[in-house]
Amino acid sequence: MAKALNRYQATIEKIFFDHYTAGSAGFEFDREELEQSYVALGFPRIKNIGDIPYAFRYRNALPGSVLTTQPDGLEWIIEGAGKGRYRFKLVKKTRIVPREDLFVVDIPDATPELIRGYALDDEQALLAIVRYNRLIDTFLGLTTYSLQNHLRTTVDGMGQIEIDELYIGLDRRGCHYVIPVQAKSGKDQIGIVQTTQDIRFVDQKFPGMRCRAIAAQFMADEIIALFELTLQDDEIKVVEERHYRLVPAKELKREAIRDYRD
Repeated sequence: MAKALNRYQATIEKIFFDHYTAGSAGFEFDREELEQSYVALGFPRIKNIGDIPYAFRYRNALPGSVLTTQPDGLEWIIEGAGKGRYRFKLVKKTRIVPREDLFVVDIPDATPELIRGYALDDEQALLAIVRYNRLIDTFLGLTTYSLQNHLRTTVDGMGQIEIDELYIGLDRRGCHYVIPVQAKSGKDQIGIVQTTQDIRFVDQKFPGMRCRAIAAQFMADEIIALFELTLQDDEIKVVEERHYRLVPAKELKREAIRDYRD
C-alpha cells in the first residue's frame, strides 16, 4: 500500500497536476493558489503557507507522482518567480557530491569547545566551524570576513531568498569579493536552486564585484568538503573542490605539513 502523503506533499502535488500537461517544461503559481489548494484538501489554514514551496526547494524530495513525470536526464525544481510567486521548472539533473578519492588536508582545529557544545543543528555547526577555522580564507587564498548569516532578502525575478552566510573577501591587490556560502549536512545535496539564487543576489546587490559562490558539506570521519561553484549554460559546475579535516594541533603530522608545500 502506498504511503499516504503528508499535507505539504499533498498540496504541492495538487498544485503540480492542476497545471501540468504532458511535454510541459514549466509553469508558475502563486501564494494565493497555494492557500486555496491547501484548504481545498481539508487542511486548516496556516500562517506561513510559503513554507510549502520552501520545503521542496531546499529540504524535501517532491512526491513520487511528480517525479515520475520527469524526462530522462531532467528534474523538476521549484524556484522563486517574484514576490509571492513560484515556478516549477525542468532542468538538467545536477547534484554535486564530494569526491571519494580527493586528498584530505589536516588543519589545526580552532573551534571553541563552547561553540561545539551549543550548536543547535548540523548546518549551524558547519557554518561555525568553517568561520572559526577560517576555512574560506584557506580555500580561496583570500582574507575574508563574515558579514551576515541566515540573510533573508529579495532578488528581482525570484522573490524572497535566504543565504546561509555571506562573506566579504580581499585579495593581495586590494580587490573585493562577495562570497555567499551554503551549508549542507547529512544526506542533503548541493543543487542548482540555492547556487543560482546566491549568484543572482550578488549580481543584483553588488554589481561590479566578483562573486565566488561556496558550498560546504560534512562528510564521514569529520571531513569538510568545500566547493567553489559557478553557473554555465544554466548548469551548476564545480570550479574547485578541497577536503579538510580538523585535528588537534598535537596530532598534526610534521612530514605531512612539509609535504603540503609540494
